[in-house]
Amino acid sequence: MRPVLNDPLAEVRVTLTPEGGSCARARQVVRDAAASWKLSEDLADDAQLVVTELVSNGIDHGEGPITLTVTRKAAGMLVEVHERSSKQPLVRPVDPSSARGRGMQLVQALSVRWGTTPDGGGKVVWAELEG
Repeated sequence: MRPVLNDPLAEVRVTLTPEGGSCARARQVVRDAAASWKLSEDLADDAQLVVTELVSNGIDHGEGPITLTVTRKAAGMLVEVHERSSKQPLVRPVDPSSARGRGMQLVQALSVRWGTTPDGGGKVVWAELEG
């Protein structure tokens, strides 16, 4: 799926199954959207890391399918992951002995801003990237 519009309000939306291969598909959607919208490679790389973390959390903590929405913004893009869990993501201190638990720190570091919005029994976790 390659978006073809260079419209500042263009949007790409896909439904992902809650399985590991969905992270790779989400990265491809973000990469294709960034290329179509002629965004920088640095922004595309950062957005791919962010979407991997958000989709991974949706798989680990949500139930059922995940909807990924990528929207072109004037200075970059907005990545939204709609999932069926009301549990809020946490930015936790890094535990050097754990291989996990750094995802939301990455999202926070790479995004201009991020947050959550309730969504009918679940939530949308979103991150805005510029560059």
